[in-house]
Amino acid sequence: MKAQEIRNLSSAEINLKLNEIREKLLLLRLRKQTGQVEKTHELRFLRKEIARFETVKTQKLVTQ
Repeated sequence: MKAQEIRNLSSAEINLKLNEIREKLLLLRLRKQTGQVEKTHELRFLRKEIARFETVKTQKLVTQ
């Protein structure tokens, strides 16, 4: 999801999506530890996605 799309979401929706992404990242990390992950680039993608959401969330708090 691009930053502009995230900015159009409400704060509650951003928090909900953040929780979902963090849960996916946790499960992916657990699968990596057991050697079940073939697409390791997904870990990096999810971390960047979390950072994107957190940045927009902070920007919304500052501007309000």
